[in-house]
Amino acid sequence: MDFEDDDSPLPLVDCVIEDPRWEALGIEAISLRAIGAALTQLDLPETGLTLCLLACDDTRIATLNADFRGKPQPTNVLSWPSDERAAETPGAAPAPVIPGDADMPEELGDLAISYDTCAREAEAAGKPMADHVTHLVIHGFLHLLGYDHIDDADAALMEGLEVAILARLGLDNPY
Repeated sequence: MDFEDDDSPLPLVDCVIEDPRWEALGIEAISLRAIGAALTQLDLPETGLTLCLLACDDTRIATLNADFRGKPQPTNVLSWPSDERAAETPGAAPAPVIPGDADMPEELGDLAISYDTCAREAEAAGKPMADHVTHLVIHGFLHLLGYDHIDDADAALMEGLEVAILARLGLDNPY
């Protein structure tokens, strides 16, 4: 499937852009492409799901990180799943999400992503910013679906999925 030229419907990603640098980068298109590839990799339908993506800066994400995680510093991406979807057994896949319909899509939750931190990380890694952001959107989206990296078995599962999804998009393994 070619995610850049595909006209099939994709999940609703409500992008709230607080920092105009995200518009210039094309965060909405990046997020739709990344999430579309993740849904295909996970064999989930491309409709019936919704999430909100806050595209912000380091100041805003540091406040969110302090408020919700007790860590008063910026980070690259944060996620707030609408439901607890994690598997009980380390390394096991979470229960599958059941998409809703066009009138009542399943709300997956919210993501926030910081331009400043993403730009620093992309530059330090020598990667295009769009590629790094694609990885982080996929990472955050997998968190909304119940994947995590708390222990080694969970991390291996989640990172393996990230690598496979990125490969589907023609992007390199970030690990």
